[in-house]
Amino acid sequence: MNFFTDLFIDGEWRPGSDGRRFDVIDPSDLSTLAEFAIATEDDCLAAVDAAAAAQESWAATAPRERSEILRKAYEILTEEAELFAEIMVRENGKSWADASGEANYAKEFFRWFAEEAVRVPGDYRLSPAGDKRIIVDRQPIGVSLLITPWNFPAAMATRKLAPALAAGCTTILKPARETPLTAAYVVDVLRRAGVPRGVVNLVTPVPTGPLVKLMIDRPEVRKLSFTGSTEVGRDLLRACADSVVSTSMELGGNAPLVVLPGADLDEAVAGALLAKMRNGGSACTAANRFYVHSSVHDEFVERMDAALAKVAVGRGLDRSNDLGALVSVGERDKVAELVTGALADGATLVRGGHSSEEGAFYDATLLTDVRHGSTINTTEIFGPVTAVVKFDDVDEAVRMANDTIYGLMAYVFGEEREAIAVARRLEAGMVAVNRGVVSDPAAPFGGVKQSGLGREGSSEGILEFLEEKYIALTA
Repeated sequence: MNFFTDLFIDGEWRPGSDGRRFDVIDPSDLSTLAEFAIATEDDCLAAVDAAAAAQESWAATAPRERSEILRKAYEILTEEAELFAEIMVRENGKSWADASGEANYAKEFFRWFAEEAVRVPGDYRLSPAGDKRIIVDRQPIGVSLLITPWNFPAAMATRKLAPALAAGCTTILKPARETPLTAAYVVDVLRRAGVPRGVVNLVTPVPTGPLVKLMIDRPEVRKLSFTGSTEVGRDLLRACADSVVSTSMELGGNAPLVVLPGADLDEAVAGALLAKMRNGGSACTAANRFYVHSSVHDEFVERMDAALAKVAVGRGLDRSNDLGALVSVGERDKVAELVTGALADGATLVRGGHSSEEGAFYDATLLTDVRHGSTINTTEIFGPVTAVVKFDDVDEAVRMANDTIYGLMAYVFGEEREAIAVARRLEAGMVAVNRGVVSDPAAPFGGVKQSGLGREGSSEGILEFLEEKYIALTA
């Protein structure tokens, strides 16, 4: 299989200026898939220069033209869905079902924002004093640096690229070092769809932190959109403060999943399985802390155990497998360490708890008797581990669910009216009621507290890349 393995700057694929490369590893067997170009300081500055040079003409491009390019990218990804999924399976390790689902989800951002590109709102009104006409225009914010994680290498790229391009912003995409091949493929799809040179650029800088800050410090860069950990997000916010760069942040999560006394357990287990096992648990929206009422606890655990027993673990290219590898041996070992620590802290291992030495695999795992406030309960697991806490009182469940610095996602299962009442009390930017997945390009995605700033997707997503301009006219 051939991959794009170079930087993309000013409309051209090129190696890094010093010729260095890093290995991209297949986590299912730890083999080297490809050697990807390293971006130096000169390369990063060249990408900024290219984006800055293209900004004025791209902003002046008719919205319909930008829309048609995004629509064409959607059509290419539809035609090449199998290729798109296979690249993700190979470099990320996820199952074929997860990769195929992500490919379909990712392409939808191009279709959604192709439609939003031609619907940017403005305003025109008479001032209260009657002395002027107030025009409110929205204009592209400018050169945008987009930083994406490894867990959803396609969807996180398209969720940022699509609204930025629709708004008329030029871009510099910096993917995670673990998964640059998917990002490079998406960039080439945009090239084939007709994006002009300089409008989309791709860099993979080493060392990452200093070179990202170098780009942020350039006055041409006016927007940073970042998806990743809260710790890195804090550092980037500090860097952006020096130049007052606009930021959108989708940061860490520690999603609670609450099962109320009146829950339909068939629905709860099916939803919990989706909320926990989608993408092997490596999702910021993954259910991380399970709070199950004592009246249904034992039956929920029994049913969840039976469901997890059916989860087939193995290489994603084998489409019969449900759970692929984690992205790296390091991530696998972090999950194993969390489980070991939980057992030492009094948790009971019901199922799983094993890792493979031949790849970055970790079994679907179920823990009970987990203590609220323990390490596994307060850490974003990012793996296929269900950690259950029993509760007796709904108010106590809400208190425990909100007892975190994070507020991205939450899940509630129960009789609908009571579940909605609990959902309103949860401190989260998104809440799923009696379902295990909420993501949709038409919905605003984002968190509260230390889970982020701003929203992606929906009509709000394009506004992140637009600035309001007020023009006064004599009445």
